[in-house]
Order: sequence, then C-alpha cells, then structure tokens
Amino acid sequence: MQHPNTKKHLASLRQGWVKEKEKSLPSKLTDAVSDQSTNLQMAAYQSSKNSMDLAIDPLISCRLCLSECTLPEMYELHDCKCLYCEKCMKQYLQVMIVEGNIMAITCPDASCKKQGRLEASEIANLVEAKLFDRYKRLRHQRDVDLDPNRTFCPEVGCETVCHVCSTSSGESSKPIAVDCPTCGLKFCSICKSGWHTTKTCDEMMLSGRLEDAGIPYSSAEDACIKRCPVCHVPIERNDGCAQMMCKRCKHVFCWYCLASLDDDFLLRHYDKGPCKNKLGHSRASVIWHRTQVVGIFAGFGVLLLVASPFLLLAAPCILCCKCKICKCCEDDDEPQPPL
Repeated sequence: MQHPNTKKHLASLRQGWVKEKEKSLPSKLTDAVSDQSTNLQMAAYQSSKNSMDLAIDPLISCRLCLSECTLPEMYELHDCKCLYCEKCMKQYLQVMIVEGNIMAITCPDASCKKQGRLEASEIANLVEAKLFDRYKRLRHQRDVDLDPNRTFCPEVGCETVCHVCSTSSGESSKPIAVDCPTCGLKFCSICKSGWHTTKTCDEMMLSGRLEDAGIPYSSAEDACIKRCPVCHVPIERNDGCAQMMCKRCKHVFCWYCLASLDDDFLLRHYDKGPCKNKLGHSRASVIWHRTQVVGIFAGFGVLLLVASPFLLLAAPCILCCKCKICKCCEDDDEPQPPL
C-alpha cells in the first residue's frame, strides 16, 4: 500500500513532465519550419545558380590568338565554316591587303581542308572603308594585268584600260600596237613604250639610258632570270626542272624555249627538238609520271563506263520526278477560282 505523499509526488512529477512536453513542442515545430524554409532557400539558390550558369555564353577558343571568346565575339567564314575571333580576322585581312596579297585571301588556318575563300562582302564587313577601297583597286589592277586582252595606258596620269586586239592566243607574246582612246597614245602591248615597228622590245629598252634598262624580254637559253611569256613578270630559276609555272598568271612553260606546256600533260615536249632530255628528271621518273597520268584518265573512263548503265536506268525516274515537280509548280501558279 502506497503512502499518500508518494501518490502526490508522482502526480506532481507527471504534471511537470506534461508541461515540459507542451513547452518543447512549439520549439520543435519552429525548428522544423525553420529547417524547411532553409531547405527551400538552398533549393532556390541552387536553381538561381544553375539559371545563371545557363545564361552565360559558352567560351570558344580562337585558333589564331588562342584566347577564349564568347560566341558573339567570333566570326564564321561562309565558305569553310571555320570560327575565329573577329579581332584576329580584322588584323589578318589588314595585313593581307596592305601587303598586296589580294588574289586568294583564304582561311588563315593552314590545316583547313577546304581552304575557304573570303568573299568581297565578307571583307567589306570586316575592314574599314579606306582599306576596302584599296582592296578593290588592287584587285582591279591585278585582273587587268592578268588579262591578255587588256592593259593600262602607260601615259602619266592616264589610267585608262585599253583593249589589246590579239587575233589568236599564240600572239599574246608578240608585240601589238595599242591605241589609248583617252589620250591617243600608241604604245607596245609588251614593253609599254611608244610603238616601234622595226625595232624589238629589247632594242627599245637598250636605246634609252643604261640605268633604266631592265630584264630583257628575249633572254639567253641559260639565263637565270627570264620573263613569263604571258604576263612578262620577271622569274628567277635557282634549281629544279625545266617545267616552270608563273606564280602570277599560273602559266606553265618551258624554261629554255619559253614554249607553252599548259596542254602537255605527258611532257612530250622534252622527247624531241632543241629541248630534248633537258627536263631535269631521270627517264624512270618521267615514265612513272606518264603512267600516273594515263592511270588517272583510264580510271575515270572505267568509272564512267561502269556507271553509264545505272545512269541510263535512273534517267527516266529523274525525268519523271522533274516533270512532276514542274507540274506541281504550274498548278500552284494557276489562279484559284473565287469562292
């Protein structure tokens, strides 16, 4: 049998425990709510951080200056689709135009397989107006210099483009009288001096001051410097074979007799005549070269022969598809009747 004081003591202890529970419950709820709000704040911060990371443009490395730039700072070439920073492209074009290398402004990356060329519209968008005017002037001058049917008037202050009346392609290396329609000057198409009927270009050049005499137009066979028979630009030969290509006009010719080799794929020019065995290669290398050329043409012939039956079988299908497309286009062009 328990003592009454003991019961009272137990009852007071139970009441104190209940009161402590009631006091601790709001604090636990508060802690849970605060923990939940903290988790929500962390989630919101993480999502905002991810959105900030997505908003930043990806960095692309320029292959010229090796600097990392954003996509709006890069420039994509239209032809080969290579990417470079716009600053490098502007500097590259400025150097090429100032140095006069305007005939073939290609992709600045030497390892680019396509070697895409820059169009005039691209150059105009990347360089200043004054530099683009220089580019157009140099391009026009180079086009006239490489055209055998056109030439500039040599008169000081007269930059008229005159027409060279050559009757055949073989006469491009022969002097022809050219009349300027603007100043009326009659000059030689090759040496650009006054027209000389009885004298050669070399004689006209030697008739003036000795210090003004340049490279002769008809050099000796073993001369180290000669002129291209088409554009007459001086060419120096240090070593190598006798088959030469002019860097300016891409004309292929024999170094000794200046004969054209543009159509001589098998190099038969060095089998006979005064230039016989003067190519500078061994007989075995010449035979190997001819074998390669014949093999290439034979391969194209066999490929065309094998593909011709398939082309004949596919021709009706191609024609039918083309006719259907044309018919659909005609139906679309017909006016619709009013409703």
